[in-house]
Amino acid sequence: MRSATPKLLHEVCGRPIIAWPVAAARAAGAGKVVVVEGPDRPLQATLDGQATLDGEVLVAVQDEPRGTADAVKAAAGYIAPDDTVIVLNGDHPLITADTLTGLAKAHARSGAAATLATAVLEDPSGYGRVVRAPDGTVERVVETKAPGDATELELRIREISTGIYAFEGGALLVALEEVRSDNAQGELYLPDVVPIMRAHERSVNAYEIADASELGINDRAQMAAVRAIAQRRIHERHMLAGVTIVDPATTVIDVDVQIGQDAVIAPFTSLHGKSEIGGGARVGPLSTVIDSRVGEGSSVVHSYLQGADVGAGVGVGPFAYLRPGATLRDGAKAGTFVEIKNSDVGAGSKVPHLSYIGDTDIGEGTNIGAGTITANYDGKNKNRTHIGAGAFVSVDTMFVAPVSLGDGAYTGAGSVITKDVPPGALGIARARQQNVDGYAERRKERDSAPQEEHGAGKNPSDRSGGQ
Repeated sequence: MRSATPKLLHEVCGRPIIAWPVAAARAAGAGKVVVVEGPDRPLQATLDGQATLDGEVLVAVQDEPRGTADAVKAAAGYIAPDDTVIVLNGDHPLITADTLTGLAKAHARSGAAATLATAVLEDPSGYGRVVRAPDGTVERVVETKAPGDATELELRIREISTGIYAFEGGALLVALEEVRSDNAQGELYLPDVVPIMRAHERSVNAYEIADASELGINDRAQMAAVRAIAQRRIHERHMLAGVTIVDPATTVIDVDVQIGQDAVIAPFTSLHGKSEIGGGARVGPLSTVIDSRVGEGSSVVHSYLQGADVGAGVGVGPFAYLRPGATLRDGAKAGTFVEIKNSDVGAGSKVPHLSYIGDTDIGEGTNIGAGTITANYDGKNKNRTHIGAGAFVSVDTMFVAPVSLGDGAYTGAGSVITKDVPPGALGIARARQQNVDGYAERRKERDSAPQEEHGAGKNPSDRSGGQ
């Protein structure tokens, strides 16, 4: 991957690569999920996050990277002889619960010691080849990682091992003890358990996966290809559930996003994280929603939401920015070029345009005029502004927090409010206007008068001709 980030922590559609096979295993009904990782445990924090959602993920540590068989052996303490053990590669984000369920059922029917998930590829380069016995069972898997692992004839085989297996627990534990590292790389290969099991007069079967896209990721080019497939599946799932995605080719939706029936997702929209879009809502075009809720029937146009909670029937945008902690109650509005942060906008209240609302509580049915600013930061602390229900804030009002505007109160246009305004009162805080009669004529006469030449040492910008 050529990255400081471990491969399995790179994200595909909003979920770390390692979390995809974990989720698939759980969806397939796995009673126990064990992840094998290195001694530095780089995956631990991500796995802990998965645990809070779906129960505990067990971790087994492989002290040294000595091959896939050694990795499975590191988890031997979690394997009981009568278990059915499914082994997955952590870099297979496209593996589905249906594939795992089909593999487990095929394995149970066969009575075999092991069942390999295989695929037939046009270009099998880099994958281990499956060598069949005359009776159609699996005789062995030949690795191709290094020159000398496979013969020329074996390299012509197009059926490959996907690295996904179903094992009888007891047979697996016995075979792991007999695996040897006599190969080009000196590693303990998991496929080497196949001939060992056959030597113990146990059969090994194959289960062919029809969709070869469920294979793994080795570089960023493959990750992009996998992401495209995962995104298409996500789109199809939502569209089949009653969501309109106007142009899937220009729409990004993370795997854990929830979208209600009859919602419309317009082009060039990105929905990320744990976002929830209510039924009948419309998001986009050109909108980004991250870890936010958009209620039923709401509209988000040309806007950016992060950590926001938008109620039902709310209008957002165009060109609105809702930052973490922004809450818009039912029927509220955040209009054009409005930024809201850590604030609660009451039901039916409107912030139509050109305003910054930060650390503010606004009651129900209040109108915030254009150009309103809540000055919430004094250079040291964040302070809150309280604006009551049914209030009317005139244009270009600045609230210097901490300050309150009572229920039903008004402000005069262009006011800087530094003191609390009682309910029903009008707060005006601005310089009194003064008109200078005849100013325009006097200015014209002054500008048309001859200018004295600048003397030596005089400042050319000084029209008085002196200091």
